[in-house]
Amino acid sequence: MIMVSKMDAVSKFARTVLVLGLLAVPAWATAEDVVGEPVGYIMKVQGEASVTSRGQTIEARVGQAIIPGATLRTGPGGAMGVTLSDNTVMSFGPNSEFILDDYAFEPAREELRLSARITQGTLNFISGVIAKLKPEAVELKTPTGTIGVRGTHFLVKVGE
Repeated sequence: MIMVSKMDAVSKFARTVLVLGLLAVPAWATAEDVVGEPVGYIMKVQGEASVTSRGQTIEARVGQAIIPGATLRTGPGGAMGVTLSDNTVMSFGPNSEFILDDYAFEPAREELRLSARITQGTLNFISGVIAKLKPEAVELKTPTGTIGVRGTHFLVKVGE
């Protein structure tokens, strides 16, 4: 007769769930795709563009998840388009650098925040639901000031 303790059974179950969970992750997924809750996705990439997240920089690609803390960069001939979960649309021109500092979109819990920085380049910004429900919750910082979003569409150019 084989006796299995309750702890052994729980431990075996936990290992099985972990292995099955890992098998469900697509082979092409990066650590960024798996860890952290995506708050948006790259919808367009042209030329040189990259995403830095958790200390790792990878080439930007259409469909790539964006998480808070990510830095988006475009090269001299690059451009990138991103859509966030609240339908905020951002387009970056050549030589741009943008950091998504903080983001929360949970209207049912009244958690609405979008805080970001553009350190250089151009940004075409079309505000989404966060700016409509709580305009003061959207903040975009530049090297010389802060933009409080009260409208729905604006363009920012930050020189080198």
